[in-house]
Amino acid sequence: MRKTKEILRQKWALGHSHRAIAVSVGVSAGVVTSAHERATCAGLTSWRDVEPLGEEELERLLYPSVGVRAEVQTHEPDCEWIHRERRRKGVTLELLHQEYLEQHPNGLRYTAFCERYRAWLGKRGLVMRQDHVAGDKTFVDYSGTKPRFFDRTTGEAIAVELFVGVLGASNLSYAEVTRSQRGPDWIASHVRMLEYFGGVTRALVCDQLKSGVTKACRYEPEIQRTYEDLAVHYGTTVLPARPQKPRDKAKVEVCVLVVQRWILARMRNEVFHSLAEMNARIRELLEDLNERRVMRRFKRTRRQMFEEIERAALAPLPNARFEYAEWKKARVNLDYHVAFDEHLYSVPYAHVHEEVWIRATGASVEVFLRDRRIASHARSRQRGKHTTLTEHMPSAHRAHAEWTPSRILSWAQKSGPSVLALCEAILASRRHPEQGFRSCVGILRLEKRYGRERLEHACARAARAGARSYRHVDSILKHGLDRVTDDSGASTGSTPIDHENVRGRDYYLN
Repeated sequence: MRKTKEILRQKWALGHSHRAIAVSVGVSAGVVTSAHERATCAGLTSWRDVEPLGEEELERLLYPSVGVRAEVQTHEPDCEWIHRERRRKGVTLELLHQEYLEQHPNGLRYTAFCERYRAWLGKRGLVMRQDHVAGDKTFVDYSGTKPRFFDRTTGEAIAVELFVGVLGASNLSYAEVTRSQRGPDWIASHVRMLEYFGGVTRALVCDQLKSGVTKACRYEPEIQRTYEDLAVHYGTTVLPARPQKPRDKAKVEVCVLVVQRWILARMRNEVFHSLAEMNARIRELLEDLNERRVMRRFKRTRRQMFEEIERAALAPLPNARFEYAEWKKARVNLDYHVAFDEHLYSVPYAHVHEEVWIRATGASVEVFLRDRRIASHARSRQRGKHTTLTEHMPSAHRAHAEWTPSRILSWAQKSGPSVLALCEAILASRRHPEQGFRSCVGILRLEKRYGRERLEHACARAARAGARSYRHVDSILKHGLDRVTDDSGASTGSTPIDHENVRGRDYYLN
């Protein structure tokens, strides 16, 4: 219609001949004649009639049969319905076309039906081109293709993970292999990547894998605590891509393909026997990718782009390297201990039943309550054991914990030799010394009630009788038997009991 309108303009406004118009517009003289005749039949006689008309309106006037066909055209398929039904198992376009014809017998044939749907589908998934600012974002991801190395002794093929990172503006790339995608490997790869780049961007863009995001969400993902600490340490932030939206990190998706093609593919015929060997070779090929391979779009290498536009935009690295720490939420048990890696660590007893965070590095374990550290311990690898600080214990528990065999015997020695001998016998008679602690402590505390001298005599009597418990000594003192001469003729008291109700031994001899 644009050419038809130009033909009519030159014919009626400029007065050119049909042949001159054909040469100017680039059509045949017959086309010029046909356009003029159709316009005349449609009642258009001058350029003033044609000029205000749009192309669609002009087409409707010159070619009325097209409009008629449009009015009687077949029913258009519902592409939303087609797309929704195709998600169901076993549903094909051919089946949907048959169901469409059952409702509209004069509808589109199968080829046209598919073309309509594919045209609609092509307009549906529009892509927004991203502008990457220097120093703004670093994109990271793992490759789906896992390289392998072979154990030198067993020959076993061990699959490893390929970590890839790329700077948004310069495309400077980083790659390495690790044993797994778990937290320690994930964090260590980031540390080495940032050191390779020599600086930090304002954001890290990652997939929502468990090592980086503890709770996946389209709108408010929950960042893994250690990953968040890394971002704070390096003065950056974490921006997880939306779940199942790889285009949010299209830069690294492309970089993964580049690394697979220009690094892994070049290693396909090489055999490696360790992770270190493989990473050394990857570093060589990575330098070749960044230093010598020219990007066709920019006519520069990745390293040249980095030096020109991005190095100065990166924030400097901190003086200290980030130390990996594992975080775990826990609740303080009734025994004022928290469990980490099957070992128990004490916290102040006042925090029993409270929810705390445990931060564990290779050398230490710290316990935090609302961002305030309340306990710190050296990390222990002994499973099933406990580490307890005395200051974390209540006073009663602290006093109990301070009792040892040597301390009990030292106290008993001050009370007298018989007390010491009985305590030694009690501790020796138990399978474990702590089983006799309470008996000894109970005996020693009887001194406050009955005095040191009576306790000494009572322990001597108990020892001769073979008694080995607190109850026997307490009974002796309670009934005054420490003052009575026993059957051996030894007096156990300093003064005999003289009372009218005491019959004495002569009463029974008569």
